Amino acid sequence: MTSFSILLFSSQQIVLVVADNMNSSQAKLECYEGEKKVFHTMQVNLGKNGLGWGVKSSDFSKNLSDARKYEGDKKAPAGIFRLSAIFGYASKSDYNMPYLYTEKNLICVDDTHSNFYNQIIMAQGNEKSFEYMKRKDVQYKIGIVVDYNKKAIRGRGSCIFMHIQRAPNKATVGCTSMSEKNLQKIVHWLNKKKNPVLVQIPKKSAKEVLELYPQLKNSELLK
Repeated sequence: MTSFSILLFSSQQIVLVVADNMNSSQAKLECYEGEKKVFHTMQVNLGKNGLGWGVKSSDFSKNLSDARKYEGDKKAPAGIFRLSAIFGYASKSDYNMPYLYTEKNLICVDDTHSNFYNQIIMAQGNEKSFEYMKRKDVQYKIGIVVDYNKKAIRGRGSCIFMHIQRAPNKATVGCTSMSEKNLQKIVHWLNKKKNPVLVQIPKKSAKEVLELYPQLKNSELLK
């Protein structure tokens, strides 16, 4: 199990998303490099049904009424997750992150019974439930892969990304979305060498985040 203390000392870039509560489908986002806030505060959209605590979120206290993240629940995962790659419709990129070109048959598998559950693969033709990474709209024109549920625990959620919003203030089915302008700022800033992470929480977990990441002490979202 990945130790959050390792994330604490190795992550120089932090994307912080804070929602008012577990049922919020809207949140605010700040980006930090060390103690420095990099951009203006951004508005983002979460799952239609708010947040659900993800796997490996044991460092956060939870109420009995707090939901956990499950497949198909239309909740975005709450917790701390690595940001591992950028994907997009363009065949080439100049990002400081691994880049995944979303070819026509590239899919993300959300079938909980599949051996490829929660994996991005080239379609083999026998997948029962998946989503195309190259869509007919612009939502995946550019996006960030969130390393959620990397061990593919059955039913705990899959295919979690940060991507372009369908419309302002329009909730997602479990991802974190925002305007293309704001997302472009983030993807050009991210750097694999700085081990970027997404910290996505309800406001009640602010104190625990500050204990893990004291460099966020000046964040307005955690006050």
